[in-house]
Amino acid sequence: MARVVKGFRTLRNHWKKSTFAVCVLSYGGHWLYGKHCDNVLRREACLVAREFGRQQIAPQERLRKATVILNPAACSGKANSLFEKNAVPILHLAGVEITIVKTDYEGQAKKLTELMEQTDVLIVAGGDGTLQEVVTGLLRRPDQDTVCNTPIGFIPLGSHNSLSPSLHLLSDNKVKDITSATLSILKGETVPLDVLQIKGEKEQPVFALMGLRWGAFRDVAATISKYWYLGPLKTKAAHWFSTLREWPLVRDVSVSYLDPCLRPPDLPSQKPPRPNLLYRIIRRLKNRWNPPVEGSVLEEPEQWKEEQLSTLELFIQTHNKNPVERVSPKRIVYKKPCTGSLYGTAGFYNIDNEEYEAMPVEIRLLPRKLRFFISAERREQLLLQTQ
Repeated sequence: MARVVKGFRTLRNHWKKSTFAVCVLSYGGHWLYGKHCDNVLRREACLVAREFGRQQIAPQERLRKATVILNPAACSGKANSLFEKNAVPILHLAGVEITIVKTDYEGQAKKLTELMEQTDVLIVAGGDGTLQEVVTGLLRRPDQDTVCNTPIGFIPLGSHNSLSPSLHLLSDNKVKDITSATLSILKGETVPLDVLQIKGEKEQPVFALMGLRWGAFRDVAATISKYWYLGPLKTKAAHWFSTLREWPLVRDVSVSYLDPCLRPPDLPSQKPPRPNLLYRIIRRLKNRWNPPVEGSVLEEPEQWKEEQLSTLELFIQTHNKNPVERVSPKRIVYKKPCTGSLYGTAGFYNIDNEEYEAMPVEIRLLPRKLRFFISAERREQLLLQTQ
């Protein structure tokens, strides 16, 4: 008992050292526990991937080939380490032959994708900027109709991952997000996503998966980081100073567009089986005896509408936030181009969180242009939200 009393008395007499030691031990214990949880997540994901690697294939079949476009500068330069620790072992255990292509500068992913050879799976490891460059490079290729059939996997490694909540279950653990996204690629379940084609007067088109944003709130969001020293008040300070500096914040824009029309039905994921020989013979004889009447279909002229808008924010977006909901036949979308012209300010756009100089643009919606891997759990959640 005397030793216990002596110990407490020592801690009381050296309370500063004791407090510092407790803080260090608490932080160290929390750090070690986090590392242990990360190792458990990696081990569980590798066990699942090993089951895929043990599946037998026919002698004439070959291993699946995957091309990875990796941005090492994402996540403050930690993307390469995160990908090699959490995603590469899973892909190797599953028997996927991967080719990793690392980018060295901004815009290189676009050029690499334009020159990429045919592959079974395309994996984008980075953030919004890397994903947008890869999509733009794919859709600028002369053989885009063939390349667009390649399924795409997105591994979130950037500071902004806008598309990730639509495809994967997100958490506060970076390792869990990466392993979950990698496993969804192995499971092979895909969902079609829309793409926006944004074309200026002179430049080549840029393609986006989420949308285009322009206005006062976008400009304020770009300046929030400058007020980092204000802590939790930095967002309010950015809005306050922007209001004092640029009042009024209303922007004028001229928009020309076509009326929305019904979305065409989703195409089957697999080609229907060919009818039997007897059915084909009967169908040909019926068409010969009663040939179908070919009538000329008159196409109605396009009726463009133009509006002058005064608004704080203009946001043109796709339905990719909930891609499962779009299968409803009552959903209406723009199938034909919608053009917008901005006047009265230089300003900047945000296209998938990437900054571009504002100019008159033509926007065209490409429905169900690309197919992305999605986790089954996230699909079920999105289906429940639509009910």
